[in-house]
Amino acid sequence: MARRSRRKASHELNAWPGYVDALSTLLMVVTFVLLVFVLSQQFLATALNRRTHSLDTLKREVAALQHTLSLTEKRNVALKEMVASISSERDEAQQAANASAAESVATLTTLQAQITELNAQLNAIDQALDVSQKDIAARDQQITNLGEKLNVALADKVNELNRYRSEFFEKLQKVLKNQKGISVVGDRFVLQSAILFPTGSAELTPEGRKEITVLAETLHSVARRIPKDIPWILRVDGHADKMPIHSSFVSNWELSTARATTVVKALIAAGIDPHHLAATGFSDYQPLDPHDTPEAYARNRRIEFRLTDR
Repeated sequence: MARRSRRKASHELNAWPGYVDALSTLLMVVTFVLLVFVLSQQFLATALNRRTHSLDTLKREVAALQHTLSLTEKRNVALKEMVASISSERDEAQQAANASAAESVATLTTLQAQITELNAQLNAIDQALDVSQKDIAARDQQITNLGEKLNVALADKVNELNRYRSEFFEKLQKVLKNQKGISVVGDRFVLQSAILFPTGSAELTPEGRKEITVLAETLHSVARRIPKDIPWILRVDGHADKMPIHSSFVSNWELSTARATTVVKALIAAGIDPHHLAATGFSDYQPLDPHDTPEAYARNRRIEFRLTDR
């Protein structure tokens, strides 16, 4: 009995490792199956995602095609309506053309008559234009002749004024000969300012008033002989040097202008018609001598008289 019990227990202990091996094998099989299942699920999910993406792309393409088809259908409808409208207008125009065909013949006849009448009027106008152009040519020739005569007359007036200017200057030179600071430069009679004015002043000295009186008397004798139709003036120009001024005047502009105005007023007081006088100031911008010497400054401080036309 004891041996049987030991044999039975030994037999039971020997069977247990087999069960363990079987369970391990079963567990490995199950794990393998689960792994295969998981991998299969992943592959299936990836494939499904790809198919879903492709399906979405196809849906968008289908929607775009449907939109394009809808636009095409609308365009076809619009084109059909346009064709129908054009056809209707064509039919109406054809009917109107047929209806006005008879009227066109009568209108054409009327137009031809009007054209004939207009041609006759144009011929009459052309003849009148020919006469007018001849008159215009004759008038242009007259104007040209008058212009030439006017130029000759003006040249004569200028020459005549030049003759009186020369006479005026000659008389002045004779009266004021041998006086220092008096000269003729071109068409101008020049008196140095030192003869007429104190330094920096626009008031005539007694000697300066005598010189202006002599000039006025000479101008009177010449002016009486100048024809009234010559628009002459005696222009009195004041000039200064470029040295800074130290007097009651702001600048040489004011001094030169004031001196010219003083001489003009003296001439008016001596009986010269103010309509024949003009006063201008040039400051130091029209020098006779460009050098920077006391002699050059003295030459540039001057009063010039110019007998000219207005």
